[in-house]
Amino acid sequence: MTQTATSSLLEALPPREAAVVGRLGRVFAEAGHELVLVGGIVRDALLGRPLPSDLDFATDALPDRTQALGEAAGASSVYLVGAKFGTVGLVFANVDDEGEGPPIQVEITTYRSEHYPDESRKPEVAFGTSLVDDLARRDFTINAMAADAVTGQIIDPFDGQADLARGIIRAVGNPDERFQEDPLRLLRAARFVAQLGFLIEPETKEAMARQAQSLGRISKERIYSELTRLLTGEYASHGLQALLETGLLVVAMPELAPLAAEAESGAWPRRAHREKDVWDHTLKVVDRTPPRPIVRWAALLHDAAKPLTRTVDATGAVHFFGHEREGAALASRLLGRLKADKATQTAVARLVELHLRPAAYEPDWTDSAVRRLMLEAGDLLEDLLDLAAADVTSARAHKQRTAAMRIESLRERVRRLEEEQALAQLKSPLDGDELMALFGRPPGRWIAIIKDHLRELVIDGELAPDDKETATRIAREMIERGEA
Repeated sequence: MTQTATSSLLEALPPREAAVVGRLGRVFAEAGHELVLVGGIVRDALLGRPLPSDLDFATDALPDRTQALGEAAGASSVYLVGAKFGTVGLVFANVDDEGEGPPIQVEITTYRSEHYPDESRKPEVAFGTSLVDDLARRDFTINAMAADAVTGQIIDPFDGQADLARGIIRAVGNPDERFQEDPLRLLRAARFVAQLGFLIEPETKEAMARQAQSLGRISKERIYSELTRLLTGEYASHGLQALLETGLLVVAMPELAPLAAEAESGAWPRRAHREKDVWDHTLKVVDRTPPRPIVRWAALLHDAAKPLTRTVDATGAVHFFGHEREGAALASRLLGRLKADKATQTAVARLVELHLRPAAYEPDWTDSAVRRLMLEAGDLLEDLLDLAAADVTSARAHKQRTAAMRIESLRERVRRLEEEQALAQLKSPLDGDELMALFGRPPGRWIAIIKDHLRELVIDGELAPDDKETATRIAREMIERGEA
């Protein structure tokens, strides 16, 4: 077991979180119990990454004792999260004298070991074990470390720090057993690749391929959540490639089987635009889009229907006619099967359907044509333009520059039209006909004077665009004062 004495981890915590850790550490130590930070917060602190706001601990104290010690540490709320798993929840609402900041959520779990008697993913839990036994049940070595809540000492029985330094994702112990215990770990491995840019250790990767089919035991909602976290990672393309190479891509998203098959076969000559190029292109587009879930899902699926629509004409040229419409239907099926929320299903399918439109933009488009695109995209316009900007991955620099200029020109055009539309909406609540009817006066300069004044009040926020009653009173006062 590796133990590194360091205060740097505790010093890395934000002040309010550090105060809570200090309180709990002292109370548990005085009562003769161990208390250690566990989970992603230890890993991320060692990596210098942003830390989660919630705190996860493990202890040798049993749940009823943990509840009492939590109250003694000043928790404003203490509750049992799961008696079966020995987890107690704490809420610290008043961390400092000023009482500023949101409440801090804490979970403390009794050391335990787990045995999985079948494939139900319902473990038999045993309490009263050691910290090492508790860490041994975790998924990867980089997550199987703990930090003493008082001293900051790192407890690292599986050399997680060494794997952090090497950028390696390695299962704790026997990788097949770890994945059999919880097949969601298969996707978690690829997700950590996407988030950290690490490599998967060969034995762990081979076990992922062997255990890929066991992912079918996991609920669709949990698969969707894990895939979304993968897609929004800084190194999302690396995570997707890990899914492809282990066979998990097709198990998790069978709708992508044709694309995966072509990507793996490499059967086409490069000049014919084989699907492996489409896969490589897809990975690049995913990485180039902003890490917003809807845009990243659309980036993954925007060309997914190309293998289904591929045709070759008499000259040998390859075409993918209608792949955007087929892709939209594919996106709806995939996200519907994964039980994504309806708003995401609709948005991603719409982006896939429209993804070619911005690339066709030319400066000679009429304002009406641009407005039509704006109307069709609606609230998804910014997402669509971001997807279109990323959808140019040519190795030729001049092609990339030309495409980038086209999308930027379209963005400027859209901004101008939006500004014009906004200005057009900021108008006087009363038009000329209404003013003449109100005052029985003929057309003249007086109308423009009143309308301009009312419009200025609307622009300044002092008058609502539809407040005709107030506008009428102001107009009467202007005429009575001889201002119009």
